Amino acid sequence: MGFRVLRALMLGVSLVVTLGLTGSHASHAEDATPNMQKIRIATVGARDVEATAALYRRHLRYDIVERGEVSEVLAASWGAPAVAGRPYALLQGESGDEVFLRVIEVAVPEDYRAMTTWGWNAIEIIVEDPDEVYRQLLDSPFAHVGGPDYLGGGTSSIRAVQFTGPSQELFYFTTETGDRAASTLLTPRVEIDRPFIMVVAGPDARALTDFYVETFGAREAFFMETPVAIIARAQGLPEDHAFPLALVRLAEFSNSIEIDGYPVSAGPRPVADGDLPPGVAMSSFTVRDLDAIDPALLITPPHRPGGRAYGESRVATVIGPAGERIELVEAS
Repeated sequence: MGFRVLRALMLGVSLVVTLGLTGSHASHAEDATPNMQKIRIATVGARDVEATAALYRRHLRYDIVERGEVSEVLAASWGAPAVAGRPYALLQGESGDEVFLRVIEVAVPEDYRAMTTWGWNAIEIIVEDPDEVYRQLLDSPFAHVGGPDYLGGGTSSIRAVQFTGPSQELFYFTTETGDRAASTLLTPRVEIDRPFIMVVAGPDARALTDFYVETFGAREAFFMETPVAIIARAQGLPEDHAFPLALVRLAEFSNSIEIDGYPVSAGPRPVADGDLPPGVAMSSFTVRDLDAIDPALLITPPHRPGGRAYGESRVATVIGPAGERIELVEAS
């Protein structure tokens, strides 16, 4: 996430007026009742499940709460039949929240780089101190790509640092250094807490934003264009290149989706036939009512996969406008 984007996150819905978002988009954002409740699982497509899970355990203090192999039914529901039988690990943070990181074995091209293709691009986690995270991760297999710094060139009290993992999964580690009680960011309960924003990119940020608002009732907080140096560097563009950026809010406090508009030259992510994407592969969200989703959007009919992350919930998956997989877990 660009520094100006996180500053905008802190400003909240008032930014809609400040940025001149009038008409149907602004009113739709105000009036919508989100069916999409909160982030449930951030799934990483990795070369090596055990090595990646061990990395998360050691450096992010996420413990493995379930291991197994992906079932044929679940793989089919993702539109990724080749994943059936592949190993996975489900991890949960120290806070104990029912929000998980999931690592699944996929084919990861050697030349794949984060922030260069459409689809899910980053997992943003609330932390106590990004500077301490920076110090701890510098001597780890994570690769430092940005920060720590205050957002908005030092005009914001929000501070963040960015690292990529071994399969080019991108993490933002973010905190509010000012008045946490008045912030739109979660207050961390442990040093490295839980994902609170998932970041998706596509060639048409306006269409992506409208899709999440109209399909899931998410509330549009803002839509703007701004330079984002970390993305520009990844794509070989001038650091002052302006990207369309939006944020949509889910029903539960501080759960959001950031939407980045990438140039057409970025293109879709390379994915092996029947596989899940490498890096940040999929985002799963709790929804209030799965039947409220147009069934024509679902890859397969809802089913009950069971297990630690799903329980007795019905589950189905939608492919978004940028090719991103959106797994929906009905609240039980």
